[in-house]
Amino acid sequence: MDLGLKGKVAVVTGASRGLGAAIARRLAAEGMDLVTVARSRDALEAEAAHLSGTYGVRVTACPVDLAAPEGASAVLEALASFDAVHGLVNSAGATKRGNFFSLTEADWTLGYDLKFHAAVRLSRLLWPKLKAGSGAIVSIAGLGGRMPSADFTIGGSVNAALLNFTKALAEVGSRDGVRVNAVNPGYFRTDRLKNSLRSTMEQTGCSADEAEATLLARLGAARFGEPEELGGFIAFLMSAQAAYLNGAGLDFDGGARRGI
Repeated sequence: MDLGLKGKVAVVTGASRGLGAAIARRLAAEGMDLVTVARSRDALEAEAAHLSGTYGVRVTACPVDLAAPEGASAVLEALASFDAVHGLVNSAGATKRGNFFSLTEADWTLGYDLKFHAAVRLSRLLWPKLKAGSGAIVSIAGLGGRMPSADFTIGGSVNAALLNFTKALAEVGSRDGVRVNAVNPGYFRTDRLKNSLRSTMEQTGCSADEAEATLLARLGAARFGEPEELGGFIAFLMSAQAAYLNGAGLDFDGGARRGI
């Protein structure tokens, strides 16, 4: 199905690896020109060159630290040649897990700055271009925003804030023609998950299959998601096929969240 995204412009943060990279790949495959953002210059530029060469689209790598206020301004500068932007995917930011009393002030500050404040700043600065393009914002939040956990206090709080911000900004978007939604991904087969499974294997001596089965049973999921599946879902949310979807927080988790 042609999603009608060819020739449009999107910004994807956290695009050097993992879910952010998978999202950027799918949007490039749909024909979108991209500005990709991450802190890792070498990985980001290599991925940008791959996308441009593979899909024949324009990809501008913007290696900046979005935890700093000037990071969002650098993204806006990278968009100077575009009058309109049609999509913003806020995918940057991983928060630290751990015992609440072992988490530092710096851990909390970084968690909010890189994931929440970066999304707020980018949404504010890019809004005129998104309005000009009748664009869409999709923020990658997380199940922790709806499922509090004692060992995920930073991530859960940040995700809850991002979901609240999404709903509030969607009200402005209804007036300005910009759709604003958030997605709560489940457990996807990324390097982070692979490292977690490897750690379990080393600690328990179990096999890879046993480590996967144990985690899936604990999560109540049939399988892990593939990053490409999330990329396809985000492309749909960017498209006119989702034109009536605004202000939603959507679980994309294989049924892992037990709630209504």
